[in-house]
Amino acid sequence: MTERASSHAVEGRPAGDLGRRITQRRTELGLTRQETATQAGMAPAYLQYLEERPTADPGAGTLLRLAGALKTTVWHLTGGDTELPPGLGRASRTPRFTELTEAECRSLLSTHGVGRLAVPTDSGPVVLPVNYSVVDGAIVFRTDLGTTPAEAAGHQVAFEVDRIDESFSEGWSVLVRGPARAVTDPDEVARLAEQAYSTPWAGGRRELWLRVEPVAVTGRRITV
Repeated sequence: MTERASSHAVEGRPAGDLGRRITQRRTELGLTRQETATQAGMAPAYLQYLEERPTADPGAGTLLRLAGALKTTVWHLTGGDTELPPGLGRASRTPRFTELTEAECRSLLSTHGVGRLAVPTDSGPVVLPVNYSVVDGAIVFRTDLGTTPAEAAGHQVAFEVDRIDESFSEGWSVLVRGPARAVTDPDEVARLAEQAYSTPWAGGRRELWLRVEPVAVTGRRITV
């Protein structure tokens, strides 16, 4: 086991909104707790306290140093932008736009659990968020009969995921296009239930599985 893997293995479960945001952000950057604490000028034990104690209430100076180490803003760390749509920040002066390879797109797809499904309906196309997993290279998700996502079965659909970093006006998006079908084979349903890692946030039984077979996979990235 590497030193980095060992560091992640012994870390506790984040608790509280601040702790979850700190942990999520340093995970996105590939930073261990030790590395983050060093860059923020604090003891690793104190960073552990911030991540794992819901009642932690650090001062403004601590939050500023932590936001700097995590390349984000205090506003984001403290949840000030929770109810705002992404992309309100200004564009950078020197943005770089690149096309992603199919391999890069598929790798990014496998790291996410929420995407947007574009479904053709009788009244026109509708875009809905769904909790999804990637199994055998296909997009799979659970819904229920009579719902709008269920109308995707038997149609060509589009599916999109993205990630936006407000602090640096950077981000990427991946678009998948292909046919959607309802999964009816009991063995395949059982296998999806076992392998899928994302469950519907909306709750409920939602026993209808849909599968989107990627025919075209494209993506783009904006960096500074």
